[in-house]
Amino acid sequence: MSNKDHWEKIYSTKEIDGVSWYQDTPATSLNIFSSLELNLNSSIIDIGAGKSFLTDNLLNLGYNDITILDISGNALNEVKERVKEKNHTIKCIESNITDLSSDKKYDVWHDRAVFHFITNNTEREKYLDLLNKCINKDGYLIIGTFSEDGPLKCSGLEVRRYSVDELRELLKDTFQLINGFKEIHDTPFNTTQSFTFCLFKKIT
Repeated sequence: MSNKDHWEKIYSTKEIDGVSWYQDTPATSLNIFSSLELNLNSSIIDIGAGKSFLTDNLLNLGYNDITILDISGNALNEVKERVKEKNHTIKCIESNITDLSSDKKYDVWHDRAVFHFITNNTEREKYLDLLNKCINKDGYLIIGTFSEDGPLKCSGLEVRRYSVDELRELLKDTFQLINGFKEIHDTPFNTTQSFTFCLFKKIT
């Protein structure tokens, strides 16, 4: 099964709260956004948005330039229709992140639980190149991955786990770490997952 088919199957067969990463309110990400004191016209992209309610919350706060990217068209369409009911519009990109081809630059790149699925070194370098290409100087990277003591797999796929120090070392040539911490995510299945969250500022 292809990577796309894998995720389309998940998003077409499971309820919105039937996946381990579900959050009714993405509080951690929203708290990081609020700490940035961004202009409401800031360009924001959510990588691997799935059916997350982050977009809904950001629109309700007044942000008006939001792009969501996911490999699943099913997930993107659900979010698009959901926000349309409140007269909001967003941009959608249906793509594997490492296949992204875009000249647009963003002020904020948000990724909760995509980067840790990239276990191939070549694909990881493609992702890192995209960060350098697509984030404006002085823009921000908000990234959440499974921590060093987090799960070894998710949705049947291998993951690559990171500590704050490992992410800082990986990104040090282009990004300055502003804040990094561990967080325990409570899943809908009464289990927990250990995450690493980091906020970086692009310095070049």
